[in-house]
Amino acid sequence: MQTPRKASAVSPSSAPSTLRAHVVRMLRSDILSGKYRPGDRLNESQIARELNISRIPVREALSQLNEQGLVMNRERRGMFVTHLGDDEVQQINSLRIVLETEALLLARARRTPEVIAELTGLVEQMEAWDGTLLDAAQLDLEFHRIIWRATGNPYLERCLDALTTPLFAHKTLEHVSQEIRRWRLNHHRALLDVVAGKSNVDPQSALLTHFRIAYTEPERYSSLAAGEREPELATAGKRA
Repeated sequence: MQTPRKASAVSPSSAPSTLRAHVVRMLRSDILSGKYRPGDRLNESQIARELNISRIPVREALSQLNEQGLVMNRERRGMFVTHLGDDEVQQINSLRIVLETEALLLARARRTPEVIAELTGLVEQMEAWDGTLLDAAQLDLEFHRIIWRATGNPYLERCLDALTTPLFAHKTLEHVSQEIRRWRLNHHRALLDVVAGKSNVDPQSALLTHFRIAYTEPERYSSLAAGEREPELATAGKRA
């Protein structure tokens, strides 16, 4: 019986790109459709047996999905469909508030007609969106990535990308209605206006408003929340 590995005249350390791409598409579809739920373990050997292929393309596909944020590698446990607890989500958001505020300020200071045109085009696509939830998530993430690139600071860009990729994947796996997803997409023009210099809203306030559309208390683990509690603590101290 001829195996896919024997049939392909390639190095045993890598799989044909077409086969790997096929496995990536199949696993991504299975994850987004709910066949594999957030937190489920993706067993490399089992998937290879189901597809009647070697483990190499499966391993490479899972690695690619890990880079995209749909899969998380848990040390000594294997690959799992991305799942973030509520505390983890808000801890990530607390850092986003700091880093993306800086990104907005830099992007506004360094804006070019080309960047504004790119962002405007994406906003128009989002406002007209009527496709898949994956398409919606990709449009959303690309909008933010353009802002990060516009900062001119590749370290800030890479930091935000690494930080938020699992978060965007987490929201993609949240099976919300088309109406809710459309409502969320339609709130990006306010950020575009900040970058374009058309808004007098403070960038941090604009981001918080944007985050609160999709998250409850995105500032929970930030100094903003701590600042709100200080008057309460002072009053409690006086009463004591």
